Amino acid sequence: MLGAKAWSDTLGDPVVHRTSVATAALPAGARPITVALISDIHVAGPDMPPARLEEIVAQINALDPDIVAIAGDLVSERRTATHIYTPEEIVAPLAALTPRLGTVVVPGNHDHWYDMPALAAQLERYGIPLVANSAIRLGPLVIGGLDDAYTRREDIPETLVAMDKLGGGAILLSHSPDPAADAPEGIDLVLAGHTHCGQIAYPWGGAPAHFSDYGDRYACGRIDEGKRTVIVGAGLGTSLMPVRLFTKPEIWLVEVTGKSEPRD
Repeated sequence: MLGAKAWSDTLGDPVVHRTSVATAALPAGARPITVALISDIHVAGPDMPPARLEEIVAQINALDPDIVAIAGDLVSERRTATHIYTPEEIVAPLAALTPRLGTVVVPGNHDHWYDMPALAAQLERYGIPLVANSAIRLGPLVIGGLDDAYTRREDIPETLVAMDKLGGGAILLSHSPDPAADAPEGIDLVLAGHTHCGQIAYPWGGAPAHFSDYGDRYACGRIDEGKRTVIVGAGLGTSLMPVRLFTKPEIWLVEVTGKSEPRD
């Protein structure tokens, strides 16, 4: 029974979570922007071959998002993998994403450990922006993308400068959720992954480890801290071992709405 549960949790279709977040990046009354957040794809055998990613891409397209935000770790280079794919095989399925405004990717630690320049070249080939300590405008939103914090490559000040040059923004995309603790006032929304929600969790909730400097503060899901919302997805694939248990692959569909400025 436990094996059947693990098989289902590992290879089942991603669960879609829906939420709404108001941000100063949009004026009140503006058309909401829908962002599909995915992370930790970890293309590798046996559980995440490119063919499975193609099916997940079709599921994302059916949700009709305005933006697809990919919070790092496109690949897994784990020793337990039955097959390590080429950069082209890893990235090519993502070219079929069809968001109205575009797709954006930030690096993850496994991307750097694998071959970040080769992955970046394939992303460029397919016209998918890689944003690392810089920013991108997609429609009315400016999204700041951090390089990987787990390997100490993030630069929040540099990213904020890049956002300001594009007219300012209130959304950060990061592989690890940890930079949320250091994000300044004005960042209304942080989108992240990395924790896998534990990947192997307890049936009653929680997990033995979350790969975060903040323990379970940013373990999983939606976290509201004052005026800021942090959304941490469980990811799609697996790391270390090709098994999930009591966690499921996730897609977060975030409706970003405008909010009114407070009156004196």
